[in-house]
Amino acid sequence: MASEFDLIDRYFKRRTPDGMLGVGDDCALFGVPAGMKVATSTDLLIEGRHFFPDVDPRALGHKSLAVNVSDLAAMGARPIGCLLGLALPQPREDWLSAFAEGFHGMADAAGCPLIGGDTTGNPGALAISVTVFGAVRAEAALRRDAARVGDDIWVSGTLGEADIAYRLMSGQMPPDDGLLACVRQALEWPQPRFALGQALAGIAHAAIDISDGLLQDLGHILKASRVGARLRMADMPVSPALAGVPAARLRHAVLAGGDAYELCFTAPGDRADAVRAAAARAGVAVTRIGSVEAGTGVTVLDAQGIPMTDLPAGFDHFRSP
Repeated sequence: MASEFDLIDRYFKRRTPDGMLGVGDDCALFGVPAGMKVATSTDLLIEGRHFFPDVDPRALGHKSLAVNVSDLAAMGARPIGCLLGLALPQPREDWLSAFAEGFHGMADAAGCPLIGGDTTGNPGALAISVTVFGAVRAEAALRRDAARVGDDIWVSGTLGEADIAYRLMSGQMPPDDGLLACVRQALEWPQPRFALGQALAGIAHAAIDISDGLLQDLGHILKASRVGARLRMADMPVSPALAGVPAARLRHAVLAGGDAYELCFTAPGDRADAVRAAAARAGVAVTRIGSVEAGTGVTVLDAQGIPMTDLPAGFDHFRSP
């Protein structure tokens, strides 16, 4: 059986960009461009809680890094590098090879090379920890507390697919192989909007990535900024693949479904053309779904313009099933 260090050298040690010291020393070393600050974030993924035990290891490797890069995108930060921690029930080389392939594929796409980490055995469930580092100009960072009354509220991509995939795979919805085939990739292969986040720096005011549901994550912006919001359900970007989903389930998936990793952001009402131009440069569709108002909380209007009641809650690690 290969040793811990053999496995690291075989699957996770790669050449790092010039000027960086990566995997293989006690610490990683990297610089930050002049006039910029370090942005950093970390996520912990636990088998059975954040992913199914039989998930494709390539998809898991991709998603492990993607969900962290999404946090950098929400700050408008450019990725610099990442750290990976693995607690493995058993060191299966076929699994590690596939996981590393997915992880490095995401790292290459985002320009976020692996520069260090740790690997250990664990008799319990598989656990994965990823920490990312990015660089952003302080004055252009998309902070949660920067939304202003009169801002438009936008989201990237479409909403709901990942939640529907999770409900199908966990048995909370009747089996539907056709629908699952259309939505499974959204859950297992999320695409973090790092190019969009960087393009919006200096245009948008505030942003957050949608990991726990639109209403809950937007609520973090509103609370930090001490403002309220009014959204229009009819304007929500919903994939055509969800056309046959029952209305109540669809409403929950769009407003409260997690694992979307799209960006929700606010921008001045007179910068709509600049927002669309930034989105075009990033190759990402964006949709205006409402506006920031004085007050607190979120109002969602139905197709008749009537405020909806009993709005769904998002994901909570200590309350959600």
